[in-house]
Amino acid sequence: MKKDTVPAECPVRRTLSLIGGKWKMLILYRIGEQTLRYGAIKRLIPDISERMLIMELKDLVDSELLIRTSYGEVPPRVDYSLTERGRLTLPLIEQIEKFGLS
Repeated sequence: MKKDTVPAECPVRRTLSLIGGKWKMLILYRIGEQTLRYGAIKRLIPDISERMLIMELKDLVDSELLIRTSYGEVPPRVDYSLTERGRLTLPLIEQIEKFGLS
């Protein structure tokens, strides 16, 4: 394998594809061990646009890092919480937080 190529099966590449980008880690970090409604997530991350938050939440649900629970009520009520797999990201994010504080 050449040093300048990263194979598709690389675990770092796979992890970055799941939680990389500007917003995904921040969403996972803000949800943490609690269950939050969409509006609460939006208030905790005010810089994110509605469209981007919706897209990132959908990606995280599709990646099985978040659970989306819809209650079928009017007005709609939707909760988000971490899956077991999503909880595995918290120690990684905590290390990134420590690095950012140093």
